[in-house]
Amino acid sequence: MGKTQPSSSLKRIRAAYPGLTTKLQWIADHILANPQDVVHLSINELAEVTGSSEATIFRLCKQLGFRGYQDLKITLAQDLAEEPLQNIHEEVNQDDDMMAVAHKVFHANLSGLNDTLNLLEPEALEKAIRMIHEADHVEFYGTGGSGPIAVDAYHKLMRTGLNCIAHTDAHMQVMSAALLPKNSVIVAISHSGSNKDILEACRVAKSAGARILAITSYKRSLLSRLAEVTLYTSTRETNFRTEAISARIAQLCLLDTIYVGLSLLRQDVTLSNLSKIRDVISMKRE
Repeated sequence: MGKTQPSSSLKRIRAAYPGLTTKLQWIADHILANPQDVVHLSINELAEVTGSSEATIFRLCKQLGFRGYQDLKITLAQDLAEEPLQNIHEEVNQDDDMMAVAHKVFHANLSGLNDTLNLLEPEALEKAIRMIHEADHVEFYGTGGSGPIAVDAYHKLMRTGLNCIAHTDAHMQVMSAALLPKNSVIVAISHSGSNKDILEACRVAKSAGARILAITSYKRSLLSRLAEVTLYTSTRETNFRTEAISARIAQLCLLDTIYVGLSLLRQDVTLSNLSKIRDVISMKRE
């Protein structure tokens, strides 16, 4: 599987933001709100504007994975060249006609998918696919908006011959987690990574010896700490569209990628199963 380009400064800040200290979040807020200005500021000037110190800004840069402040500025300049600022914070307005609304919604979804693709770590993706391929039993957990994503994953991956199931009810999740057979993998889907029911089910599953694969939008979340492998989505919140809604499309694309990757590893079984499914589905059409 090919490598992706390094994620941009804005994408890294959004992904890391919930795990930052209050002081670092204050600086991150300023960078996100004023990226064009920050490109032209020295580290001294940014420290003065944000009421912080050079050491604190350098610490933020290192925590985001940059070599230093200059590295952050160079990547930030590339962000602005590739994606104009008006598109980064594009909002739906009261006087927009429906085609304008459609363009903005589609653009936001496309941006979220591109951001997620750039955040994707090839090693983590390959390990996730290998984990599922080698498992004797796989369960997909999701509640609320993530519930349909878990069901969709089951709907796709059952075609590869996996012994799998999806649970969207918190009680069923924890009950099933307690009874997991050996060599099981849990795919836990949670935008926030802090859903109490998902966390509880994963803890029970881990105690039973299962391996955990997490799909979440937040690095350093409790779920990502529990997981052996985490795949991250990047989302953007607007006035009428929460991050959780935005995350669903990115989650679906990640799981589609896993499905295709598994299909390549389990090609004979997948093709045979697809043929059987087409035969029985055809009988349900007039």
